[in-house]
Amino acid sequence: MIEKKTTPRHRGIYLLPNLFTTGAMFAGFYAITSAINGHFETAAIAIFVAMVLDGLDGRVARLTNTQSEFGVQYDSLSDMVSFGVAPAVVMYLWILSTMGQLGLFAAFVHMAGGALRLARFNTQVETADKRYFQGLPSPAAAAIPAGGLWFCIENGYDVENFKYLVLVATITTGLLMVSNFRYSSFKEIDFKNKVPFIFTIIAMLVISFVMAQPQRMLFLLFVAYAASGPIVTLVLRKRKLQSRKT
Repeated sequence: MIEKKTTPRHRGIYLLPNLFTTGAMFAGFYAITSAINGHFETAAIAIFVAMVLDGLDGRVARLTNTQSEFGVQYDSLSDMVSFGVAPAVVMYLWILSTMGQLGLFAAFVHMAGGALRLARFNTQVETADKRYFQGLPSPAAAAIPAGGLWFCIENGYDVENFKYLVLVATITTGLLMVSNFRYSSFKEIDFKNKVPFIFTIIAMLVISFVMAQPQRMLFLLFVAYAASGPIVTLVLRKRKLQSRKT
């Protein structure tokens, strides 16, 4: 009996989506090094760059049909660096370090919240409702302190005047990531379908406002998104109770 020779299969990874993931992780790392060198505005902008790259890697993977388990896990590790560690370190070096152990605790809560959020997301990715995120997504949680920092520096505000507000905001974003509040994932929106012309005008106005005052508008948009979680959760619970009664 002649044995057939089987050629060994070489395991590899998809290059294109993982390049975006690597870019997002580098942006998070760059934010940390910028904060260490005292360039806090650059650090905040780097976190937003990481958000853009993080949003692109998954879309590129779906468009090119290059999704993989490796990509999912690599993306989570990148998110931990960019949206868990980076915001915590940046905020600590910016103002929280002046508050002693309390500031250290606040920075750790944000970082730990990001780690727990990502771990929970990975374990529930197959069973979770795709329309909603459970807990505030880590990029949005990172955008709030980063946006606030950028807004303060751009307008010349003295952060010493409201450092306790920064402390509370840092802790709150960490807790919101591990909360059970539901946040819209916007995945039910089909960008391929036709929409009324008015939506194009609204989108143009929103983009114009953001581009005109990015540090202010991005901060306000993500604060509004963070506040939407409790509202959406309460509305869904109310509907559920009404359906049970009927």
